Formats: sequence, structure tokens, C-alpha cells
Amino acid sequence: MSESGQTRLPPNVIVFLTDQQRWDTTGLGGNPLDLTPHFDRIAREGTHVANAFTPQPVCGPARSCLQTGRWATDTGCFRNGIPLPADAKTLAHHFNDAGYATGYIGKWHLAERDPVPAAGRGGYQEWLGANTLEMTSEPYDTVMYDEREQAIKLPGYRVDALTDAAICFVDRHQEEPFYLFLSYLEPHHQNRLDDYPAPEGYRDRYQSRWTPPDLAALVGTAHQHLAGYYGMVKRLDEAFGRLLDALRSLNLRDDTVVLFTSDHGCHFKTRNDEYKRSPHEASIRVPTLLTGPGFTGGGHVHQLVSLLDLPPTLLDAAGIAVPPEMAGRSILPLLRGQREGWPNDVLIQISESQVGRALRTRRWKYAVSAPDGDGWADPSAAVYHETELYDLEVDPSELVNLAGLESHRDLCDSLRSRLIARMVAAGETAPEIVPATSRRRAQAALLAAELLS
Repeated sequence: MSESGQTRLPPNVIVFLTDQQRWDTTGLGGNPLDLTPHFDRIAREGTHVANAFTPQPVCGPARSCLQTGRWATDTGCFRNGIPLPADAKTLAHHFNDAGYATGYIGKWHLAERDPVPAAGRGGYQEWLGANTLEMTSEPYDTVMYDEREQAIKLPGYRVDALTDAAICFVDRHQEEPFYLFLSYLEPHHQNRLDDYPAPEGYRDRYQSRWTPPDLAALVGTAHQHLAGYYGMVKRLDEAFGRLLDALRSLNLRDDTVVLFTSDHGCHFKTRNDEYKRSPHEASIRVPTLLTGPGFTGGGHVHQLVSLLDLPPTLLDAAGIAVPPEMAGRSILPLLRGQREGWPNDVLIQISESQVGRALRTRRWKYAVSAPDGDGWADPSAAVYHETELYDLEVDPSELVNLAGLESHRDLCDSLRSRLIARMVAAGETAPEIVPATSRRRAQAALLAAELLS
């Protein structure tokens, strides 16, 4: 805030991105372990996006969506390992053009190699990152690369090391508008170990504690990994609080828009043989809040919001025109009560584990998969088969698959049409979707009104 006490324009912008964090790790998401007191408090004071979903539940594609505001099938980054096209305009380009100092710290996952060359950094002016941070570092051995491609080793637990670097960036740029993208690895597993290594002592705090209902009901690795995962989430929340404290100490708290979100969730090998890449809530639903100018007192946004809506939201909050190629829309009108025309569903594209698509409405989850598709080679398919239908109102853990039930055929036909329309709007060719094999279940029935939910 300026010496006159007036909010400075334009606002600073910080993205606080975690990796593989479930929405129900937060208190507002139903977790009873007090893992995220800072998130919960700031979300109540600012704007809590209660129903936020990734458009692609895997690291690289989700990050391409966040950087560009475009579908992963549009940029071509539909799976990991495909670099962001050199001509793709990112948030950094837009903030650069508006006179902001821009910086990136942490995991990138949108380049061909480490160190990431200057041309592969998405336009960010300052750089301290690694393309695959899980490969260049360990929990207590953080190694990233600077603008000169020199290896920089930072002290402390990896979450703290990145947070320290972010606070230094903010301090350096406190006299000018800045945009910082802070991208953590946690609470993603450490690939080499296939483990979730929390700070020392943190795993013990959460051993044999609360387990989300879907993980308790299904066979996976939660019993082995959840305590460490929770410990990582706790440290991230502490880091979030530290960053906000730093902004307050520099009199920047009221001048800075902060977005907290994650690229995707984690199902702990309950839905396939790894941790995400599925249409289930555990994979696609993420914790999200916004705070700062325009978002203070925004309350709880209950509309369905895609990560694709967040880049235009940040530009809108900064007074920067949203480019027409962005697929999403700013949520700021929702905070002003302008809800007419907001989509009542979100599209999910799935790669690597399958060539899949899903539609998530307020009540229903409808998923299809291409039986002949190669999730590593094919961005889309001409033919999909219905695979899953879940009633999220009565089965929020998605334990009862209703696909193929005769009683739900009209519903599936409606959802199929909506899914195809969403795919076409995303730039895909309208596919054929083959209905699931018909079956009956005693007493299963739908009211006409339920087809619209």
C-alpha cells in the first residue's frame, strides 16, 4: 500500500502452485486434521473457489493450461514431455507487456531438458527453476538453475528453500509491479523413492489419522503414503503463511493478488497403477483460493471453475485485456453477482493412462475412454466408449459405477451430447461415443428433474 494509504495500481500478482494436492486436504474441503489453517483463514477472508477442477490431471498438460489459458490439445502439450511451443503466449508475456517484473521459481515441466534454455522459459524475465524438480533435487537437497543455466543449491527443506527464494524476489521488486509464479513439487511423490517425504518429524504427526472415504474404501497406497503426504501439505500451508507475512511486512499485502491452487490431485493408486490420470474427484478436484484486490470478501464461489478460468481471472484482476485465444473466463463477474451464462459443467481431458474425456456437472460425472487410443501418442480419438457414470450427490466417493443402467440411459444420452459439445468447443472433432453395455439394477430410477442436475 502506498504511503497515502491508497491501494497501488496495478496490483502485484503471485501464483502459489502446489503439485498433486487433493481438495480435501484443506479444512474447508472437509479435512479434520488442521493441516491448512492459513489456507482456510485466507479463503474465508478472500475468495474460496469451492469447486475447482484441473482440465488435465497430469503435471505438464495442466501447467500448459495454467500458463497459456488454452486447452492442452490446443497447445499440443497433451502429455508430459512435450515442450510448450515457442510461439505460445503465456501469462508472463502478457504481464511483461503490461510493464510488470516477471519471475518463475520452481518446477516447470514444459521444456525438453534441464537446465531449461532461455527460449523455453515461457517469457519469464527472472528464472530459478528446474524442468523436472523431482529429478534435480531431493527433499533436503534443492538444486535449481538460474538465468545463466548455472546450478544453484538452496538450503533447507525444499518447500522452505523455494519460499525463501520467493520472499527474496518480492523484496527485490517491492517498488514496482511484479508477477511471480511459484511452483512447488510438494506434495507430489519423490519419484526415485516412490514416497512422500515430509519434513523430519512431520510424518509421525499424521500416522494412522483420518483417511478420506474413497481411499478408505479402495485398495491403494494410502496406508503407506498418507502420513507423509499430509506432512508435506502442512509444510506448504506454513510456507503460504510465511509468504503472506512477508507481503504484510513490506506493506504489500493489500496490493497483491495471490492465487493458491494445484495442478491436479492424487488417488494413491486406487483408480489405476499410479496417482492421477483418471476422471475421479481425487484426481481432478483441487484446492483453490484468491485473495487481494478484487477478491477480499468474495466469499465462496460454488460455480464449477476450471483451471483454464484462472489465467483470464488474473489478467482481469490486473486490468490487462484477456486475449481471445484463452479458453476460460474470469471469475470476477461471479463475485459481483453476474452468474448468467456461467457454464454448468467442466470438461476434463485425460492422457497417458488412456485417451479419455469426462464431463463433471454439479451432480454427475460422465466419463468415456477410447479403447484403441494410445494415451502417449494420441491427443484425441474418433471413437470413445462410455466407461463411468457417478451420482456425486449420493456417491461422492465414486464407488458405484452407474454406466449402462437402463434407468440412466436418458441421462447418459443427455450427458453424451453435452460432452461432445464441450469437446467441439475446445477445438476437437465431434467423436462417436458408444453406449455402455445395457444392464438392469433393481429399484434404480431417475426423476425427470434429475436429468437436468
